[in-house]
Amino acid sequence: MKWNVFVTREIPKAGIDLLREKGCRVDVNPEDRTLTRDELVAAVSGRDGFLAMITDTLDREALEQMKGIRILSNCAAGYNHIDLQTATRMGILVTNTPGVLTDATADLTWALIFAVSRRIVEADKFTRQGRFREWHPMAFLGGDLKGRTLGIVGAGRIGRAVALRSSGFGMTVLYADGSTVPELESGVDAKRVSLDELLRLSDFVSLHVPLTPQTRHLIDDRALGLMKRSAYLINTSRGPVVDEKALAEALSSGRIAGAGLDVYENEPQIEPGLIGLDNVVLLPHIGSATLETRTCMSVMAAKNLLEGLSGKKPRHLVNPEAWKAGDDG
Repeated sequence: MKWNVFVTREIPKAGIDLLREKGCRVDVNPEDRTLTRDELVAAVSGRDGFLAMITDTLDREALEQMKGIRILSNCAAGYNHIDLQTATRMGILVTNTPGVLTDATADLTWALIFAVSRRIVEADKFTRQGRFREWHPMAFLGGDLKGRTLGIVGAGRIGRAVALRSSGFGMTVLYADGSTVPELESGVDAKRVSLDELLRLSDFVSLHVPLTPQTRHLIDDRALGLMKRSAYLINTSRGPVVDEKALAEALSSGRIAGAGLDVYENEPQIEPGLIGLDNVVLLPHIGSATLETRTCMSVMAAKNLLEGLSGKKPRHLVNPEAWKAGDDG
């Protein structure tokens, strides 16, 4: 046995197999749930490293009790659940899995756009209840895509992929980002605008920003008030980017037409005001949930873990300050 590692949830077998092939002793959380902070600390203590999920509580209190850990391999692109400052101070390498989930999440964003604008979930529920007795000319009238404006908030990998997928729908594309993105401007003739202008002009507002102190409640009551009454809000980024109470009020009062959410402010809890609304589609955080994507994520996370344990600088290291110069041989 080379290294002793722990995996905090069951992941596709390919990642586990890779770790074992390289001589690791691998233990996987046997529970079909996220471990509590205390359970996680107990499971990880004395290990060389571990492979974690976005649902794991990896704050200062937890990390400071994880003695001897050399690397924390995060099986996700986002890492706002990890106290990077504490990890860096303790010399714990932290890695993520960027890029591999771009297409799956972009596809799901479009699934939400279609679902909420064409009222797919409402219509499915209506049909299953046996209420479809004849075609009706006014039943489930939704919104068109062709000729509408798509607003992309955050033009990173996923935001760009969502925007480029609009080319077949004859849409105008706006984007709000800290810098110009030539790929979008040449690919779909996108125009960079301020966030306020994007909110005022867009028929579909799709969020693709990381969670930072600056983006928390980026979409609040004021922002929702700028949107068209006929507009739809889509969030596949991070839940706290949206003020859910304000969103529930905007949806129930008709200030915007609808919303599609895959992430939540206090996940897995959902703002009660959203639950009973027909004009919001609610998904259980499945942005990257394809077999192919999750398998690639598990393998990438395993490779990150193995690189760090073997003394190599991991390719997807998110806290390079924790890397000691010269350790990469």
